[in-house]
Amino acid sequence: MKVQRRIAGQRVRRRYHVRNRVRATGQLRLSVFRSNRNVSAQIVDDESGRTLVSASSLEGDLGGAGKPHGSVEVAKLVGKTLGERAVAAGIKKVAFDRGAYKYHGRVAAIAESVREAGVEL
Repeated sequence: MKVQRRIAGQRVRRRYHVRNRVRATGQLRLSVFRSNRNVSAQIVDDESGRTLVSASSLEGDLGGAGKPHGSVEVAKLVGKTLGERAVAAGIKKVAFDRGAYKYHGRVAAIAESVREAGVEL
């Protein structure tokens, strides 16, 4: 029980640490959410409180035919789509907010795909 509480506390501290550092930059924020089944990302303007661009594995064309929604390949598709939508909306530079998640696997795949699409992180 103590181990679970300690791990949960570490995730909370990591989330606030990352979020505060990202907000201090004053840039648009690319926020990532991942669950066991799905992954989603959005670009948020914190000053106006609006989501400018988003993409998710729940979207019909991004689900990955025959692939689990939570796979790295689907995360790459989500990142690529988000990057293309951001470039189309005129967004060139954002700050990457990984939340409480470690920069590994699906989270890293989204970041790399967004960079490949032409958005600077």
